[in-house]
Amino acid sequence: MKKRKFKESVFKFLMLLATVIVVGSLFLIAGTVIYRGIPYISLDMVTQVPSGGFYIGKEGGVLNAIIGSLYVAGGASVIGIIISIPVVVYLNLYIKRDTLFANAVRMCFDVLFGIPSIVYGAFGFIIMIYFGLRASLLGGIIAVTLLIIPILIRTLDEIIKTVPSELRDTSFSLGATRWEAAKVVLRQIRPGILTALLLAFGRGVGDVASVMFTAGFSDNIPTSFHEPAATLPLAIFFQLSSPIEEVRGRAYAAALILTALVLMITVAAEFFTKKLSKNKI
Repeated sequence: MKKRKFKESVFKFLMLLATVIVVGSLFLIAGTVIYRGIPYISLDMVTQVPSGGFYIGKEGGVLNAIIGSLYVAGGASVIGIIISIPVVVYLNLYIKRDTLFANAVRMCFDVLFGIPSIVYGAFGFIIMIYFGLRASLLGGIIAVTLLIIPILIRTLDEIIKTVPSELRDTSFSLGATRWEAAKVVLRQIRPGILTALLLAFGRGVGDVASVMFTAGFSDNIPTSFHEPAATLPLAIFFQLSSPIEEVRGRAYAAALILTALVLMITVAAEFFTKKLSKNKI
C-alpha cells in the first residue's frame, strides 16, 4: 500500500512539474515579448506602412506586414479547406475507413504533417521557378497552402470519426446517396471544421520559413497576386537582425502584434465552436 502511494505521489509530482514547465515557458515567452515590445508599440505601428529609414529606426509601421500576413494565411486557408474536405469525405464515406489504401493515405499525410516548413517553402519555390513566377503574394499562398493541407486533412479526419456510424448508416437506409450522407455528416462537424480552419489560419499567419523564398518582401501593401508581400514573421526576422537597438525594439513590437493576432484567432475558434455546437442539429 505504501509503495503504491509512493508511486502515485511521484507521478503526481512529475505531472505537476511538467505543467509548471509548460505554463512557465508560455508566460516567460509572452512576458518577454510584452516587456520588450510595449515601449515601441504605437498607433503608427498598426496604421502606417514603413516610410524611409524604417529599418534604421525611423518612421513608419508594419501595416504592410499585417495585411500581407492576412492575405497569405487567408488565401491559403480558403484553398486548403476546399481541397481538404473532399479528401476527408472520400476517405471516410466513399471507401472503408480501415482499408489498406485509406491507412496508407493517412500515413502519407502524417509524414507531410511533420515535414519542416522550410521544405514546403523550397518546394513552392521550385514550382514558382517552373512556371516562371517571381516571389509574390501568389507564391506565398501556394507555399502556405502546401503547409496547412496536411494539418487540415488529419484534423478533419479525426473529427469526422467522432460522428456515430449509425448516422451514416441511417442516411443510407433512407435511400440517401453517398454525397447526401456526406452533407449530413459535414453538418454535424461544422464546429470542428471551423476550429480546424482557424487553427490552420493561425499556423499560416505565424510561419516564416515557407514564405521566406516565395512571398518576397515589400514596404507596400500588395494590390495584386503578382506583387511581393511582406508578412509579420518576416518583418520580425529582418528587424531582429539589425544592429540598431530601436529596430530590434520594433521587432518585439511586431511580435506583440502577431501574438495578439494569434490570440484573437484562438479565442474566435473557441467562441464559434461553442456557438455552432449549441446550434447543431
